Amino acid sequence: MNTIVCLGGGYGNMRFIQRILPKLPSGYTITLVDKNPFHGMKTEYYALAAGTKSEKNVRVDFPDDDRVNIVFDTVSEIDIDRNRVILENQTLDYDMLVIGLGCEDKYHGVPGAEEHTYSIQSLRESRATYESIGDLKPGSTVGIVGAGLSGIEVASELREAREDLHIKLFDRGDRILPMYPARLSAYVKRWFDDNDVEVIPNSNIVKVEADKVYNNNESHNLDMAIWTAGVQPVEVVRNLPVEFGPGGRVVLNQYHQVPGHENVYVVGDSAALKHAPSAQVAEGQAEQIAEVIEDILKGKPLPEQMADIKMQGILGSLGSKEGFAYLKERTVTGRIARMLKSGVLWMYKLGNN
Repeated sequence: MNTIVCLGGGYGNMRFIQRILPKLPSGYTITLVDKNPFHGMKTEYYALAAGTKSEKNVRVDFPDDDRVNIVFDTVSEIDIDRNRVILENQTLDYDMLVIGLGCEDKYHGVPGAEEHTYSIQSLRESRATYESIGDLKPGSTVGIVGAGLSGIEVASELREAREDLHIKLFDRGDRILPMYPARLSAYVKRWFDDNDVEVIPNSNIVKVEADKVYNNNESHNLDMAIWTAGVQPVEVVRNLPVEFGPGGRVVLNQYHQVPGHENVYVVGDSAALKHAPSAQVAEGQAEQIAEVIEDILKGKPLPEQMADIKMQGILGSLGSKEGFAYLKERTVTGRIARMLKSGVLWMYKLGNN
């Protein structure tokens, strides 16, 4: 029996399994390894942490198919020289491997950041963040470090969940989301102003303590800090004997294979691609990996050139009623943008059920 092992039940491997199953030859099985018994929709963890969505609403069942063997375990080591994966409780051999273990927070060497901030990078961390927010007394101050998409959605959702809190959003740039049109940035900033969220531009957090952060030469007293200021591949991926590119991500060939280990693929946040990590990129990459593996299993030559992964744009929420989007070079804001995001989420759940 030939085995394709998929490490991590995130967006990339969910899409890969969905695409490869109808084309899987007889004699092949898929083993999916994850420490959770379900797929967690990471793009919605901000709402779980804020308390506006329950954990049930950010779960999707793994594929129910006789050819898919699901192993609930934690990856300790990936031995690509011996074609095996060492888990906490067993060792798995593979013929092909798809690594989709995602990412974790990157603290950029800031003293105290790892020890004194909360996270939304995993389901467990989002639960802990939710519990800590629930323990805050009225009038407490929460600082959110990083004003990318995750930071924006955490801040806005937290404002909707807890009107009694003071919220500070530390933004490293001159304006929110500087890579997108000024109109979009202005809309998000105006929403924060109208909803009493303090945005602090040109921030540079140099130290974090249990009750404060140091931004440049100023200190800010906080009752809680949430870190959304950058990510990196998980440690087990960082320990691989491979070449790494920007952000510590694994350098791949055009077929998403590890050079010198062409039976090993990396999908999602750990892959060095020209696009920033996102669920959308992971899914596009996963579809191409499924096509490559299908050609290999059929003995067909691989294409001389892989197509670019198509990006549709971004969708972001500002609470339950407003949002923002940049789709095909068009800016959409307000209720329509929020409805678009809700629709995409609904379609995703439907497509995976």
